[in-house]
Amino acid sequence: MGHREDLLEGAKRCLLAKGFARTTARDIVKESGTNLASIGYHYGSKDALLAQAYVEMVEGISDAFDGSDGIRGEPGSIERFAEVWSNIIGTMREPGSLWRLSMEIVVMGDQLPEVREHLARAQREGARGIVTVFHGGREEDVPEEAVDTLGYFYLTLMMGLMAQWTFDPKSAPEAEQLAEGLRKVIEGVKES
Repeated sequence: MGHREDLLEGAKRCLLAKGFARTTARDIVKESGTNLASIGYHYGSKDALLAQAYVEMVEGISDAFDGSDGIRGEPGSIERFAEVWSNIIGTMREPGSLWRLSMEIVVMGDQLPEVREHLARAQREGARGIVTVFHGGREEDVPEEAVDTLGYFYLTLMMGLMAQWTFDPKSAPEAEQLAEGLRKVIEGVKES
């Protein structure tokens, strides 16, 4: 690996071990075996490097949303909804969870405008990608309207679930509870 890749891998390890706010440039250099100047040369700033590392980690964990055996439920079905949420919740149970780091970054958003801007762009692509997990298809075929509605609906559910699992995992809902809640919402909606 070159310095760029070494920095990125070192930053990922630091994020999981120390979080965003407590990771210093020196921590990244020590973890990556590089030098301080290489951070500025390759990424512009420590925060930009950490933001890139975080985005790559989230992209990597999204593969777990499909589960190890793939998703069996029919695209768009409540069964698939429950299955995907079960897979997502499984990633939240893991020690050193990326989701705990995500909550830190959400809370710090105002203090890190450069990082916030970078992550806001990544969030839109995350919204596009999560639509395909629940409804099938290819990301490039997801219309902007679906990103703005379905994508952000799922991301909003994920943010709430992430907060609950971070705050009190013992009382956080399981996938079946979420699916039953969705069933009740659907049943309660009246045609106008």
